[in-house]
Amino acid sequence: MALNIAAFFREIQVAENIERFMAQHAVVPSQWIVSGASDLLDWPRLMITLITSGFLHSGWLHLASNLLYLRIFGDNVESRLGHGRFLFLYLMSGVIAAVAQIVVTPRSMIPMVGASGSIAGILGAYLLLFPSGRVLTLIPLGFWWETIEMPAFIFLGLWFLLQWLEGLSTIGQVADVGGVAFWAHIGGFVSGMIGAVIFAPRRGD
Repeated sequence: MALNIAAFFREIQVAENIERFMAQHAVVPSQWIVSGASDLLDWPRLMITLITSGFLHSGWLHLASNLLYLRIFGDNVESRLGHGRFLFLYLMSGVIAAVAQIVVTPRSMIPMVGASGSIAGILGAYLLLFPSGRVLTLIPLGFWWETIEMPAFIFLGLWFLLQWLEGLSTIGQVADVGGVAFWAHIGGFVSGMIGAVIFAPRRGD
């Protein structure tokens, strides 16, 4: 959480050159299309953006919403996996999330930023590690909101289903418009589930 906040303050410091900053540190899918030797020489920088992009955000609301999910679900997953495995899972999910979005939208020239892919991985891991957990959820009921405790497998299952349906609706779109990187969420979530199976401590660990 601290690294995400620190990165956001860095964005504020370079606000006058934010477009250049994003072009250097965010994931831009179209940059991964190799057209010549010069593009091959740029690959080390592109590989680094798979990490750096996951700590950048487009605004306060984007940052706050991601950190809220990380705070709710992250501490439980970290306590089960341990600090090292949790960090590796977080970074791995972010990288796989970015690659998933690149594969689906390879010609997009819009910089992709946010910890959503990594946090989606944490959600996927939580689903497998704490299937009987319960999540306090706000439900809109007309002019007021009601809070209920919802089983984690229902809350996260509905979340993933929404990402999947929205992701399917973006396939084949011609217009290069900004918005939510649904396939990054899907890729991160699946990688988190796989990571939970691989990294979860066994008896005796």
